Amino acid sequence: MTFKQTPSPNFSKRTAKIDMVVIHNISLPPNKFGGSYIEDFFRNQLDPTAHPYFATIEHLKVSSHLLIKRNGAVVQFVQFADKAWHAGVSHYRGRDNCNDFSIGIELEGADDIAYTTMQYQQLNKILADLCKQYPIKYIVGHNDIAPDRKTDPGRAFDWSKINEHRQISKKD
Repeated sequence: MTFKQTPSPNFSKRTAKIDMVVIHNISLPPNKFGGSYIEDFFRNQLDPTAHPYFATIEHLKVSSHLLIKRNGAVVQFVQFADKAWHAGVSHYRGRDNCNDFSIGIELEGADDIAYTTMQYQQLNKILADLCKQYPIKYIVGHNDIAPDRKTDPGRAFDWSKINEHRQISKKD
């Protein structure tokens, strides 16, 4: 898998084995698509004066491994071997700090806006490759690991379109 590389400084060394993928959504400003705002945000280069919402998030230091844009283009911010800062305070099946053992994939989107066919196609290709490279046991939403804080990928995300999720769910 090769993607456009846009390195983020927001990562650390990984010490745990990868066995989870976390699906997120992001749009900057909220519910608006296009432009470089997401990439700027993950690289700590977002201009807080470009939109009123940006001033509320300028202090955050976050990233993901991948971003899948509305047109299916994929950007990689953090190498899979490293720990991206995407999950925040999180817990799943008796384990805290899901960043330690997960790969974070952001979809350019919002909870209540349908994702594109291209995004689902790319996500399925990526998940198939990740499941070949790593012993992935869980493919979850951000809301599954931080239910009191997060709602993404939201109601608009159609889990039935995720091939690997169906296969893993049957094994689990």
